[in-house]
Amino acid sequence: MSSAVQVDLTGRQALVTGGARGLGAAIARRLAAAGADVLVADVRKDLAQQLCADVVVAGGRARFVEMDVCDADAVAAVLRDIEEDGRSVDILVNNAAVDVSKSVEHLTADEVTRVVTTNLLGPMYLCLQTYRRMVAAGGGHIVNILSTAANRTWTEAGPYAASKAGLRAFTHTLFKEAQRDCTGIGVTGVIAGGMETPFITDRFPDADVSLLQSPEIVADTVLYALSVPPGSVVGELVVVPRREPSWP
Repeated sequence: MSSAVQVDLTGRQALVTGGARGLGAAIARRLAAAGADVLVADVRKDLAQQLCADVVVAGGRARFVEMDVCDADAVAAVLRDIEEDGRSVDILVNNAAVDVSKSVEHLTADEVTRVVTTNLLGPMYLCLQTYRRMVAAGGGHIVNILSTAANRTWTEAGPYAASKAGLRAFTHTLFKEAQRDCTGIGVTGVIAGGMETPFITDRFPDADVSLLQSPEIVADTVLYALSVPPGSVVGELVVVPRREPSWP
């Protein structure tokens, strides 16, 4: 599926977390096709490296960076390494996320910690490291991938909903601070409804995919946020399948 959104990202470097497959891979491909140099971060090293190879074959630029978003020290080290290479992260897409579909009665503390650390603390760690650098550089764009669960939850989704609601609140705060600190910085939250990606199909093999949207549609939404002229900024976008059951 080709992108209908036109934006020239030549000369800009983008970091996409959870970029090895699903929505992250779709975003990485879209960014590369728009001319960005893409850094693909994922704990699935083999998949991420294959994705980068595919992007290069298609004429784009992408390379794998080893980083666990749950490790604040590792996140800081990656950003330092990028800086020491004489480059910067001009576009950050916080996409990495996990879920555990269990009722509160049966959840373990380790499961809760994993979901909240990956989905909320991880993006916050990345923002801490990139935002201050963007302020110093005078520009940049942060895109945080949210979920309809940030606004309306359902059973067996307690930690996931809590993490996404928290990330939405953090994103709104960062948006306001960017308006104050540096108007060259864009901050956008993308509330995405159900997508036909392994995030859903691996856990729910009987899911009705006719109710799901393509991840490429959401990737185009990210590109749209990046395409807005400097005088404006898109703070939040919602993109859901036509028959999304969890919105509004």
